Formats: sequence, structure tokens, C-alpha cells
Amino acid sequence: MYVSDLALNDFRSYAELVLALEPGVSAFIGHNGQGKTNLVEALGYLSTFSSHRVASDAALVRSGAPAAVVRVKVVRGERPSLVELEIVAGRANRARLNRSPVPRTRDVLGVLRTVLFAPEDLELVKGDPQHRRRFLDDLLVLLTPRLAGVRAEYEKILRQRGALLKSAGTARFRGSRPDLSTLDVWDGHLADAGARLLAARAALVRDLRPHVARTYEEVSAGQGEARITYRSSLLGAEGREDEPGEAEEAELLDVAAVRERLVAAMATTRSKEIERGVSLVGPHRDDLVLRLGDLPTKGYASHGESWSYALALRLAAYEILREDAGPAGDGDPVLILDDVFAELDVRRRERLAGMVAGAQQVLITAAVPDDVPPALAGARFTVHQGEVTRG
Repeated sequence: MYVSDLALNDFRSYAELVLALEPGVSAFIGHNGQGKTNLVEALGYLSTFSSHRVASDAALVRSGAPAAVVRVKVVRGERPSLVELEIVAGRANRARLNRSPVPRTRDVLGVLRTVLFAPEDLELVKGDPQHRRRFLDDLLVLLTPRLAGVRAEYEKILRQRGALLKSAGTARFRGSRPDLSTLDVWDGHLADAGARLLAARAALVRDLRPHVARTYEEVSAGQGEARITYRSSLLGAEGREDEPGEAEEAELLDVAAVRERLVAAMATTRSKEIERGVSLVGPHRDDLVLRLGDLPTKGYASHGESWSYALALRLAAYEILREDAGPAGDGDPVLILDDVFAELDVRRRERLAGMVAGAQQVLITAAVPDDVPPALAGARFTVHQGEVTRG
């Protein structure tokens, strides 16, 4: 898989841009603030419907414009597909596939698959659990696009249930007896969507584990053993204080059993939930636990080790997607390295370059040409004040 054409209208700093690309390595060189990251952000957003830089779509629309449009021609094998996404701030986005509108915007998910590594990925190791949950969920959507609907459904139900919990808490504070019959219904809805999402995450972590261990060993030249496990909030709700392991993970693969456990856990924690006005059990409270040997990375890993771990997570995601693409390799994801080489020491630069040089398409952004390792020679583009020129 590779992107042959990219067109932007009113996306970030670009009023209009048309760019032809090719397989292999393409590097976009330019000083900070010139627009090079905006290019790869557009591809990442089209792939996952989320940006690696901002949480709100509004920031993606050029100031003063009503909407932004991203058009990408994706070639898989010998078959090209044209994907168009219109981003409207504050409203639902619209999408077209091969110039025909699709019933649901998420129907275009999976046409373009990308794995994007950026300086922000250090938060995967050092940041809050939400960053690691998003890593898992974005990868799940790339692997199984229908899970985008499950994810959206869960988040919608979570908001509605949260509003009911706050209402019940207010009633209890005022001395009234809250009506909890509606809350029982929403418990079931949340458990339905939550069990599907939770089981999918647990299966993904199981599949990622050997890839993370191997890629960390390669990036770090064998300096430590990277281990990942899935920590579910169900353990705490059930009174289990044991650290998560592969056995606990395996318990989460049965969707029906997990649903029943979620319903029971919500019943157990209901009083606390009403008091605090939030849902205390479910995938939104879970975490991906990262360890080096027996120690957690957060608080123990050095800066270099943290970078190696973040790289290992992204490269493991790339390998999972490659496996899913099949033996022909024509569905390999597009690999995007956004201004990362300047953050790495010489040894990690060389190792990363050697690991990704064989990818079908690699897109790199860098402030200066010397930041791009010699092993990643290929097409060069200069980005200056929103203008992109080859050579």
C-alpha cells in the first residue's frame, strides 16, 4: 500500500496543495512552522479519524474557512482508491470513496492504513493511561474498522450514564430517593459495548506482546526486556489486587463472560459512582502496563529507554498490520516518521533506519537534511512557508 496523490484544501496552513508521491522513502525537509507536519497529519487523520497533535477537529480547518478537505489516492497492489474527507468544525464529517458518498463516514476507514511515530509518542510511556488506551483503540480500528462504531457507541453511552449518575447524586444530596431504574438499563448498554471493546483490546495486547519484545530488543540492542500486559478496572472492582498477567488477560477474551462481570462490577460500585458522578468500571478506566524486566517503565525507565519503548510500540503496531495485510504485502501500512530522528541518538537513528528501510512507503519529516539517515535515501521535498517543492 502506498499514497500516490495527496490534495489538501483549507487543511491547517494549506489553502490548496496537490502533491504526487511514490513508493519508497520520501522526506519533507523544512524548519519548524513551515507546514511539513501538517502534511503527514492529514494522512494520519484520514487513516484513524484522529490527530496525533490535537483532540479537536476544529484546529484542522484553516482559520476563516468553513471546512477542510483531504483527498488521497491509495494504491493497493494494482488497485487505486480515492478517499475524500470533508472536516467541518463542530459538525459531522463527510466522506466519499471513489467519488461516491458513503452512508457513514467510518465506511472509509481501512482504505488507508498508517503507522505514525512522532515526538508526542513519548507520552505512551511517560504519560497518563488515556494515551495508551488511544494507542490500542486506534490500532484496533485500523485492524477491524467496525470497532470504530463500537468505540463511538461506548463513549456515547458513557456520557449518558455519567449524566444519570450526576443526577442521582444530586437527588441523594438533596435528600430525595433517586430513580435508578433507568440506570439499570444503561448499565446493560455500557456492558454490551464495553465487553466487546475490552475483549478486543485484550486480544490485541496478546498479539502485540512478542512484537514489542522483539522490536525493543532490536532498537535498544538487547538492553532490557520489554513486557506488556492489559490492566482492567474489573480487577479492582472485584477486590483483586494482583498485578495483571497473561492469565488475567485470558479471562478478558470471552465477551459474554466479560459483559456479566461488568454488570456485576457496576452494581458493586454503584454507590461510589453516584457519590462521585462518574463510571468507575469499564474500558475507559483500563491501562496498558509497560515494564522493562520486572520494573514499570514510568518512573524507572531512562529517557533513552523511554524513546526505545515508544518506538517498539509503534513498530510492533506496524508489524501487526503487515501480518494482517497478508503474504502478498500489497496492504502494508504507510509508515510515517514525524520529526523523530532529531530526538534520537546516533545508535537509535541507525537502528530505526535499518528496521524501516524495506517498508513499501516511508514518509519522513525533518528540520534539516542531516537528520535523515543515509540508509533512508529517497525522494526529497522542501517545505517553506506552505510551499512544497521537490528536490
